Amino acid sequence: MSDEVAPIIVKKIKKGGHGHHGGAWKVAYADFVTAMMAFFLLLWLLNVTDAVQKKGISDYFAPTVASSSESGSGGVLGGTSMQTDGAMKSNTGTPAVVTSISPPEEGKKDDADGDGQSEIDEEEFLARLAALEEASFEDARDQIRQAIADDSDLAGLEDNIIIDMTPEGLRIQIVDQYDESMFPAGGTTIRPRIKRLFGKIVKSIEKMPNGLSISGHTDSSGFTGSDYTNWELSSDRANSSRRALLEVGLDPERIQRVSGKADTEPMIEDDPSNPTNRRISLILLRETPVLPSNLK
Repeated sequence: MSDEVAPIIVKKIKKGGHGHHGGAWKVAYADFVTAMMAFFLLLWLLNVTDAVQKKGISDYFAPTVASSSESGSGGVLGGTSMQTDGAMKSNTGTPAVVTSISPPEEGKKDDADGDGQSEIDEEEFLARLAALEEASFEDARDQIRQAIADDSDLAGLEDNIIIDMTPEGLRIQIVDQYDESMFPAGGTTIRPRIKRLFGKIVKSIEKMPNGLSISGHTDSSGFTGSDYTNWELSSDRANSSRRALLEVGLDPERIQRVSGKADTEPMIEDDPSNPTNRRISLILLRETPVLPSNLK
């Protein structure tokens, strides 16, 4: 028997650090992202589709259900059909969502030549434009009257100005009175107070886009032994008024018509020699047509 002692072997096991845990979390995360994408896609579809399209999408994803109808001859091997009655459908084709577009209703055409809804909308639009223009005319009228009332140098001219609405536009007439004339007898030079009045008128209408018509009128008193008549006088006074309006700031591009009417359009018909018939008529011309009252 040997006296040798068996050697003692010590085995050291080295524990590893953090090991690899696998990729299961990646799969779960990918599933989560896919589900969220599908959820947001669903929300988007619900927002952008109408009822008919929603029905088509619902039918697309619905499971196939066997039909209870039999379009074949019936019986064993009798050619029973699993499809609904009607035209034959392909079993191999790709399903599709089909929507129908209803034909336009009569009297509601989108084209400009139609006489339905588009025409009604155009009439309504013109009516609103006319109402806005009418309001701007009334505002200008009030401003002119207020400017005269506030200026002591124009005191007494309230009776020399007549403002009214006409089919052509806002008419501002400066008329002669027995004690106040725009021009000297038979002359064409505007008196200073009338020129100052022109300045107030121009200030009140300067922001409006409307064109301006200027016409001169005389009474029935004529010239004796001269070739110079009321036609020349009324035209010269209209032109003199045009120049005065330009001097006080009127844009020359706004003047569209200057004319002399002589005594052909008296304001007081039964008294053609009345000084009120001597006048200068300024008309702010309408830019929108006058519509029938039932469309306003």
